[in-house]
Amino acid sequence: MILINLLPHREAARKRRQEAFYAALGASALAGGVIAGAIFLWYAAQISGQQNRNQVLAQEIQSLERQIKDIANLQAEIAALRARQQAVEDLQADRNMPVHLLNELVKQLPDGVYISLVKQDNQVITVNGVAQSNERVSELLRNLGNNSPWLARPELVEITAGTVNLTGKDVRRVSNFTVKVKLLRASEAAKAGASGASGAQSPASAVKVSAAPAATPPSSAPKKP
Repeated sequence: MILINLLPHREAARKRRQEAFYAALGASALAGGVIAGAIFLWYAAQISGQQNRNQVLAQEIQSLERQIKDIANLQAEIAALRARQQAVEDLQADRNMPVHLLNELVKQLPDGVYISLVKQDNQVITVNGVAQSNERVSELLRNLGNNSPWLARPELVEITAGTVNLTGKDVRRVSNFTVKVKLLRASEAAKAGASGASGAQSPASAVKVSAAPAATPPSSAPKKP
């Protein structure tokens, strides 16, 4: 019987398998490293791209903020210009206010009422005068409050009983009054005309008579034409 020893062939085969395993293991490690490196580079590129986009967005946001500040400054300048324009228009309109005042006093002054003094303090007009009766003063207040587009909020300050000497020995009782009224600017008069002043209440009920020494107004007091 012939015996054959196959042990060296098995050792050689085992060695070849080990070498192949180690080679496959090295190739797998190399491939894994390459893949990991590629993934790292891809993520790095994505992060870098996102950072660039974020930087662009930050620059655009800063640009928009500067534009918003410029717009706010422009709006403030426009508001200041409008305020100056309104001031100039008011000054231009104020030049004609005495004309409107005298014109309205002539229009709204009822018969039997005489004006002895007209005084202006800014937009507040103080009128002193003499009336034949308290009803005439009430009519004057109604006219100033309801019929005039340039005058508003008439207020009776004072009314006192007095006498006036006519020709000869004829003495007549009169009412000396003081009235305050607001003179409107052109812009205010336009607004008042648009909204309507029909709801204004008549101040005639506020007329009160207080006792006072008899006063004799000058005979040359201006009279309504």
